[in-house]
Amino acid sequence: MQHMFSRVELTNAARLTVIALLLTVAGWGQSLLSVQAKGNQRWPGDEVDKLYLSACQALQMEFGDGRLVRPQITLILGADKDEAVVAKGEIRLVKWDPYRFAEGVVILGFEDLMSTHERLLVAKRAVNLADSTMEVKTSRK
Repeated sequence: MQHMFSRVELTNAARLTVIALLLTVAGWGQSLLSVQAKGNQRWPGDEVDKLYLSACQALQMEFGDGRLVRPQITLILGADKDEAVVAKGEIRLVKWDPYRFAEGVVILGFEDLMSTHERLLVAKRAVNLADSTMEVKTSRK
């Protein structure tokens, strides 16, 4: 029986596959959550990652209907005020606060729950519903 790959080729192919997978996973994690700190702001890196994944999982369980929630977020520490800027995918905190961070992840995570098309359909339904309902005063005339 003749083998298509020699042992060396299979080992090299397996190594390349593992390296590619590791680079993909590392790149995926970096691209979804980044931190910018102004001044001497400190934050617990492991806790940030853990809270990000935990907030995403909680949002998925509550509203996701089986959909994966992984918003791309930039955490900015040392901001002028605590806020989530949906359009920019930013959570701005005056200082590190795990509760405010988790809340920001949930707010930004809602963007992952529906596609643009689905959001437009819901908006259209809302407009149609508003147009189809009559005020009591109008129906009595």
